[in-house]
Amino acid sequence: MNIKDFEKGNKEKIAVIGLGYVGLPLAVLLDKKFNVIGFDINPERIKELKNYYDRTREVTSENLKNCGIEFTNNPEKISQAKVIIVTVPTPIDKHNIPDLKPIKSATKTVGRYMQRGSVVVYESTVYPGLTEEECVPILEQESGLKWKKDFNVGYSPERVNPGDKKHTIDKIIKVVAGDTPEITEFLSQLYGSVITAGIHKAPDIKTAEAAKVIENTQRDLNIALMNELSVIFNKMGIDTKAVLEAASTKWNFLRFEPGLVGGHCISVDPYYLTFKAQAIGHHPEVILAGRRINDYMGKFVAENTVKKLIKAGKAVKGSKVLILGLTFKENIADIRNTKVIDV
Repeated sequence: MNIKDFEKGNKEKIAVIGLGYVGLPLAVLLDKKFNVIGFDINPERIKELKNYYDRTREVTSENLKNCGIEFTNNPEKISQAKVIIVTVPTPIDKHNIPDLKPIKSATKTVGRYMQRGSVVVYESTVYPGLTEEECVPILEQESGLKWKKDFNVGYSPERVNPGDKKHTIDKIIKVVAGDTPEITEFLSQLYGSVITAGIHKAPDIKTAEAAKVIENTQRDLNIALMNELSVIFNKMGIDTKAVLEAASTKWNFLRFEPGLVGGHCISVDPYYLTFKAQAIGHHPEVILAGRRINDYMGKFVAENTVKKLIKAGKAVKGSKVLILGLTFKENIADIRNTKVIDV
C-alpha cells in the first residue's frame, strides 16, 4: 500500500468512523493531505457538520468550511475507503464494567462494508488484546475476509485533550502499531504526514493498547493521592494548597492537584485495565483504591458544604447552592461523567 495513493487528487480514501471529540479533529487534520470520508451514525451530527457547526467546539466553523471532508451517515460510503480509522467512545456501565457495544457495533458496520486489502485502525481506548481478540473476529465474520491475508489491523491510541488549544492533535507524539511490520511502517508514514510532533512505533498492538490505558491510570492515581491528602489535611485543619506550594519548591516533587475526577478518560480508562487484570487472575489493588478515592470526592465536597452551612448558621434544608462550572473540566462543553452531579 502506497501512502501517495491517498493524497488529494488520487483515488484512495481514508474513512474516519465516529466524529466526536477524537474523530472530528483527526478527520480535519488528515484532510489537509488526504481524501477523507467522515462517518457518524447520528444524522443530526452530520447535518450540523455540513452546516459548519461543531457542537464539541473543538473545530471552528472556518476550518469546517475550508475542509474537503465528505460527511455522511451512509455506511455504504465506507466501502470506498482503503484505510478505516475507528474513533468511537469506549464507556463503562453502571457497574464499572467496560461497555463494548459502541466499538463492537462500529466494527460490525466496518466489516460489512470494507473492501479487500483494507487496513482497519482503532484509536478508541481499550484493554490490551481487545483489537485482536474481539474486533478481528467480528471483522472476519462480517466481511467473509481473512485477517492478514485479505485485510490488516492497527492501533494508534488517541491522545486528544478536549479544550486544549495548545496541545492540539498534531503537536502530540503519535504511537502506532500494526499487525505486521509493514503495516506499522505504513501507519507511521500516514500519521507522520500530518503530525509534526513525531511518531513512536510500538513493537505490537497490545503494547500500544497498554500504553494508552496506563497514561490515564497514572494520572488517576496521582490525583487520588492528592485527594486523599486533602481529606487528611482537612481533618487536621491544614490548607492543602499551601502544603502543595511548599512541597513544590523541591525540584522533583510532582505538582498534581486534588479535585473532582470525571470525564470520559481518567475516570473510565483504569476500569478497562482492571477488568482485563481480573480476567487473567490478578486483583489490581492500587488502581482500584485510586478509583475509590476519586469517586468518593463528590460526597466529600457535599458533606463539607453541609458542615459549612451549619457553621454559618444556615438551615441546610431549603438552602440554595450555586455551582459555578458543570462540565468535567474547564472551557469545554462536555458533561460526560462529571462529578459535579455527585455533589
